[in-house]
Amino acid sequence: MTHPDLSAALNREQANAELFDLLRIPSVSADPARAGDMGRAAEFLRAKLDTLGFAARVEATAGHPVVYAERLQAPGQPTVLIYGHYDVQPEAPLEEWTTPPFEPTVRDGRIYARGSTDDKGQAYAHVKGAELLLSQGELPVNVKFLLEGEEEVGSPNLDTYLRENAAGLAADVIVISDGSRFAPDVPTITYGVRGLSYVEVHVQGANRDLHSGSYGGAAPNPINALCEIIARLKDDQGRVTIPGFYDGIEPLTDEEREMWAGLPHSDEAFAASIGVSALPGEAGYTTLERIWGRPTLDVNGIWGGYQGEGSKTVIAAKAGAKVSMRLVPGQDPARITRLIQEYVPQIAPAGVTVEVLGHHGGQPVKLGTDSPYIRAADRALERVYGKPAVFARTGGSIPIVAAFTEILRAPVLFVDFGLNEDAPHSPNESFAVQDYHNGILTSAYLLEELGQ
Repeated sequence: MTHPDLSAALNREQANAELFDLLRIPSVSADPARAGDMGRAAEFLRAKLDTLGFAARVEATAGHPVVYAERLQAPGQPTVLIYGHYDVQPEAPLEEWTTPPFEPTVRDGRIYARGSTDDKGQAYAHVKGAELLLSQGELPVNVKFLLEGEEEVGSPNLDTYLRENAAGLAADVIVISDGSRFAPDVPTITYGVRGLSYVEVHVQGANRDLHSGSYGGAAPNPINALCEIIARLKDDQGRVTIPGFYDGIEPLTDEEREMWAGLPHSDEAFAASIGVSALPGEAGYTTLERIWGRPTLDVNGIWGGYQGEGSKTVIAAKAGAKVSMRLVPGQDPARITRLIQEYVPQIAPAGVTVEVLGHHGGQPVKLGTDSPYIRAADRALERVYGKPAVFARTGGSIPIVAAFTEILRAPVLFVDFGLNEDAPHSPNESFAVQDYHNGILTSAYLLEELGQ
C-alpha cells in the first residue's frame, strides 16, 4: 500500500526537536576527549530506534561503536539497509562560527550546527521516515539501520565489522544519504563518488631552528623547499605531474558529458557562491566535469616556522603539508599513495630530507543508472518535488561504499538531501529545515516504492 500524501502526518516540530537533541551531542570522532559523547550519540539513536519497535543495539568496534537496528516484519518483501554516520567533523575554527556549533540555531530557514547536514540531519531523516510510515501501519519492506561513528576519520573499523557480520547485514539494496543534491529545486540521484588518497609531506632541514641572519642564504629552508615541492605537483594546465597518476583512468563518456552539460549550471553563479572571481582547474574540462569526473590534488593544510604575534627571524627546521587527492574510477588509492611517496623525494630541493606519510583513503565508485532501485528512488523524489530526478556524480568520497559492494554484494542507492551550500566540514555548517522535512518524506516514500 502507498499513501498518496504523508505530509500532513509529519509532526515537523517534533522532528526538529529530536534532531536538535542529537546535534547537541559533540560526537567528534577525531577527538579522543569526545569518546563519551560518541557513546551518548550512539545510545540516543539506539533508544530512538528501540521505541519504534526495531531490535536495536550498540555494538563495539576497535574504535567508536556502531548502532545496528532491524525491523523484519515484511516477509517476501525486499530488505533495505540504510547507512549513515553519527560522528561529525571537529568544530574548529571556533571563532568563525556565528552561533555555537553544538547549540542548533535556526536562521533564515536553516539549522546551523556541526553535523546538521553531514550526516546527522540526513541520517535522522531516515529514522523519522520510518517512524512516519509506522504511524500509518507496518513498514512495506524489511529495514535495517547501520549507523557508524568513524566515517569522518575514514571508517577504519567498519570493514572488519562488515566482514564479521555480513550474513546479518544482508540486504537487497543499501541506501545512503550523505551528500548533496545538484541544486535546491533539483531532486538528484547520485551514481558515483570519487575515491581518496590522503598524505602528509614532512620536510626536515637543519637539526634546529636557525637565525636567519647568521644562516640565511646558506642553510636549506624547509618552508621554501615545501613550497617548491607543492608548486611542482601540478603544471600550468592544472594537471597533476606525478608519473603514472592518470594511468588507467576511466574516461568520461559522451553521454555523461552531454547529460551534465544540460544541467542548470552557471560558472558565474558557482564562483559567486564561494566568493571568488575565477575557477582554475584542469584544462579541457568543464567545472562539473572537473569536480565530478576528474582526479584532483589539493593542499589541505600547511605548517612551519613562527606563527605568533610580531616577528621572529628564524629559518625553521621543519615544515609540513597535508595533501588530498580525489580519485576517479581506474585509480587505486594505495597505488596513488605509493606514487606520490616515490615522486616527492625526487623533486625535493637539495639539503632537505622528506617523508610522505599515507593516511586513510577510499576507492572511487561508479554505479549504474538503470535499475529497479533507481526507478523507485526517482518515483519517490518526484512525489516530493513534483519533477523527475537528475543524475549526477559527486566530488566527495565515502570510503566505505566500495566495501559495501565488495562484502555485502548489494547495490548502493544514493539519495541525498543536502546541498553544497550547507557548508559541510566548514564553520557555520547548516541544513535547510525544508530539506530535512523533505528528506523525511522522501525516505518514507522510498520505502513504499521499494516495496512495489
